[in-house]
Amino acid sequence: MLAVVDAEGPAAEARLAAVPGWFAEWEQVLSRFRADSELARLNGAGRAMRVSATLWQVLQQALAAAHQSDGLVRPTLLAALEAAGYDRSFDTLGREAGAALNSVAPPAPTDWRTIRLDARSRIVTLPATMRLDLGGVAKGWSAEQAARRLRSAGPALVDAGGDIAVSGPMADGSPWPIAVANPLAAESSLGTLLLPRGAVATSGRDYRRWRQGEHEQHHIIDPRTGSPAVTDVLSATVVAPNCTAAETAAKVACILGGARGLAWIDARPELAGLLVLGDGRVLLSQRMPGYLEPGSIAYHAARIAPAEEQR
Repeated sequence: MLAVVDAEGPAAEARLAAVPGWFAEWEQVLSRFRADSELARLNGAGRAMRVSATLWQVLQQALAAAHQSDGLVRPTLLAALEAAGYDRSFDTLGREAGAALNSVAPPAPTDWRTIRLDARSRIVTLPATMRLDLGGVAKGWSAEQAARRLRSAGPALVDAGGDIAVSGPMADGSPWPIAVANPLAAESSLGTLLLPRGAVATSGRDYRRWRQGEHEQHHIIDPRTGSPAVTDVLSATVVAPNCTAAETAAKVACILGGARGLAWIDARPELAGLLVLGDGRVLLSQRMPGYLEPGSIAYHAARIAPAEEQR
């Protein structure tokens, strides 16, 4: 997590000092990796449960993302993630990368529309066997909330695991410069985004991946199959009015693949995207050049050589 306020003085320092506590509070509600989280209690309730305002808000955003993506991004894929081997935090999974994970048949896709909601009392009822993973939506919501709380002390940027929210332009009126990571070469970037407001999110199969038997797996599940998406997109970076829209669009692009993913982004005038394919090609949506610093590699949509070719 990264939080920045473009201001000096005690007010900015005090607000920044509060950020770790905010994220700890939200993790206690939203994490699927904590057995004592509110989300874990909901997943194991087996009955109707009244939830906190935080969990209710994030679940509403997750269901809105499912609706807007025609179900390609949905919060009901926890069983599929576990079947693919993502059954613990990635820090732990990464340390066990050399271990052979058992192969488990993917579960049948689950329908988010069967979740029952009572808005008057914030009561949620999950169908039997359904469990939720709020994942990227929770990260994006947290980034948005933190940026909103920080803006009273000055222009703010919050990066929650790759989901970045800004409260508005920097103090001098200029956009925030944000490097776009190169998924084919660690410690390098494709170029620089200039973001005056809104959000940007990156999703991909370049980082959260592991081996399960003879297969390499990743965390982007295609709900049509219940398995990790088979796609030519290595990473997708999307600019949008808010983090949920950016996170949703990035995952949709990854699932649909380069050509169809780019068309999906271009059909929505509030979005701009940059896709890196497995062969090193970079695809830009129609509106993405307007956010890129001129002269960057990505601006010219060149092929990016993998790290081994650069040596």
